Amino acid sequence: MPTENNQPNIRTEAVAGITTFLTMAYIVVVNPQILATEGTGISFDGALTATVLVCFTMTLLMGLYANLPFAVAPGMGLNAFFTFTIILGQKVPWQTALGIVFWAGVLFLLISVTPVRVAIARAIPKNLRIAAAAGIGIFLTFIGLKNAGFIVADPNTFVKFGAFGWKSLATFLGVGLTVYLLRLKSSLAFLGGIIFVTLIALIAGWVETPSQIFSLPDFQSVFFKLDIWGALKLSLLPAIISIMFTDLFDSLSTCMGVSHAAGLLDEDGQPKNLQKGLIVDSFATFGAGLFGSSSGTAYIESVAGIEMGGRTGWTSVFTALCFLPCLFIAPLAGIVPSYATAVVLLLVGAFMFRSVGEIEFENLEDALPAFLTIILIPLTFSITQGILWGFIAHVALYLLAGRFREIHPLMYVLGVISIGLVWLEHGNF
Repeated sequence: MPTENNQPNIRTEAVAGITTFLTMAYIVVVNPQILATEGTGISFDGALTATVLVCFTMTLLMGLYANLPFAVAPGMGLNAFFTFTIILGQKVPWQTALGIVFWAGVLFLLISVTPVRVAIARAIPKNLRIAAAAGIGIFLTFIGLKNAGFIVADPNTFVKFGAFGWKSLATFLGVGLTVYLLRLKSSLAFLGGIIFVTLIALIAGWVETPSQIFSLPDFQSVFFKLDIWGALKLSLLPAIISIMFTDLFDSLSTCMGVSHAAGLLDEDGQPKNLQKGLIVDSFATFGAGLFGSSSGTAYIESVAGIEMGGRTGWTSVFTALCFLPCLFIAPLAGIVPSYATAVVLLLVGAFMFRSVGEIEFENLEDALPAFLTIILIPLTFSITQGILWGFIAHVALYLLAGRFREIHPLMYVLGVISIGLVWLEHGNF
């Protein structure tokens, strides 16, 4: 069990754990809704069960093994990449896509238990890490605007302004309510926005009430249905690498940022139990592939529980226990319309984009790789393309600018690997 030098206050840790759960409970509905988008073939009930299993088991592991007050759940952005890029865009069967997630987790684990983790963290420029987060933010916002009916496809201009109807208005009212609750620092902000729009839909008759509220978990649809060997095609290697890198960026930034904010540092000023935390995150990735979900990662919403006094793994234990009852609410969660969860996509997208101001744009060799990363992620519907072309452009432009001594040796390796991965995925010479 998690312990500290000073005996933790169990009541405080329990309140903190419940608070963290409330701030991220939206993922129980949002993640399965994204994964079960029409055309993927994934069952909503199965995806919900998988989502809850990832949240429960990995958050519990974070508490018991890493002794950190960090909650774990399927990552926003990666779930969209998994659905819209890998399955719908590249026409990869969902079973194989789950295999991709599994192998990304295995790579992540190998990196987490070796010095490679530190080397990669130091090698990749800050500009590119921030740009990846900003690009994913635009990606999520685009999907949210589409789900709200605010933008639609057009054969001539690719996209255009949609018909702004009552459902779109409900979405933006939900955004307004959520922003208001966030200003009040309410732990129910995101969940409140989703519930508000869903209630409007129920009252207006846009959705039907379920015949039952509760059901047994679905362990038949996607649980352990991954195609591990089918995911080992060379053409799928870029997707595996991209998920691994995105997970690494996300985990490092979350663990380091939250640890510094909460004062969870060792005598050298480094985040406590960072390696253990990253190992749990790697388990959350290949574990998600086994359960039937996109990859899991530590959630920045953990800050909410830490602000309530959570300082040990007990906070994560209580958060994990809060997720267990969610295994039985598939019928209730199924009535939530996509324009209700669009509230979360729009705001999470905005939060991920706001760090763009930290990018250094003074020199072209710094600005262009970051710009390519940001713009290619939403325009190609692929985190892969943004990351790979960002690596390639960084090395190439620094060489052209005569700044080759400033390129980390590992970035040369990553640049060459990126060229190879682009050729494997899209080469047609």
